[in-house]
Amino acid sequence: MDYRTILEDIYKSVKSYSNVGKVADYIPELAKVNPDKFGICLNTIEGGVYEVGDYAERFSIQSISKVFALAMALSVKGETLWSRVGKEPSGTAFNSLVQLEVEHGIPRNPFINAGAMVVVDILLTSFENPAERFIGFLRALSGSENVVYNEQVARSERETAYLNAAIANLLKYHRNIECDVEEVLRLYFLTCSVEMNCRELAKAFLALADHAEPFRYAGIELTRSQIKRLNAIMQTCGFYDEAGEFSYLVGLPGKSGVGGGIAAICPMRYSVAVWSPRLNSKGNSVMGMKALEQLTTMTDESIF
Repeated sequence: MDYRTILEDIYKSVKSYSNVGKVADYIPELAKVNPDKFGICLNTIEGGVYEVGDYAERFSIQSISKVFALAMALSVKGETLWSRVGKEPSGTAFNSLVQLEVEHGIPRNPFINAGAMVVVDILLTSFENPAERFIGFLRALSGSENVVYNEQVARSERETAYLNAAIANLLKYHRNIECDVEEVLRLYFLTCSVEMNCRELAKAFLALADHAEPFRYAGIELTRSQIKRLNAIMQTCGFYDEAGEFSYLVGLPGKSGVGGGIAAICPMRYSVAVWSPRLNSKGNSVMGMKALEQLTTMTDESIF
């Protein structure tokens, strides 16, 4: 497969969408990002690396970090994790309070904000220094020591986190958070603030694409069965309340973030990361969605 030519053709094609959507300006630091950036990187399990555009520029991965947090939580809790968070698509906004109240503090899935906070609470109770372990895990996965937290982004999110604070307090009320609410919010925003580029992110997701053998990185281990299940959660829940549309158009397990990034995998073939900051009304990258739709169409490679 000539991935290089395909990515170059995609790059030319998606430029027609360059003015569609807007950056996540409700997070002050993200509002400062140049909205016209676009980068993509694809890694094959055979070792091929194909890159186009602003693939080397770092961005805030935001909710894509929830995949890595879930992997760590699964490694220590296994199937018991699902007693505290569900595995179903939400059908509502990623920061909805209504569903959480109706369902007595059990979030629908680990990728909406409420579910991710429960996962963070598990990390806080399972690891001696969870912030250090988390960033070390990402560095091991990506093969890059340059992966870091952006404290300024984390602080910016906390300063405007009225709704997320309400979610955390509601979880605490329903006894689905064990730690101090402020401690949970601190680590939650810190994980969301991680900065990576498309090259690092695609490499980090490659471990989820190549599940021919168990997953072992930086002391975090997942079985082949757990990797399969993590990918299933990405397929059904990885794109806020647009997961069905992404499955329909693209057909890959993946996860998006309001920083404009999307990472996805084609099992036993490749991982891919794309970044473009302009978002649609659901919080997903406009050009990123279109690029991945074209990728699976042009390669005829998807899980379906």
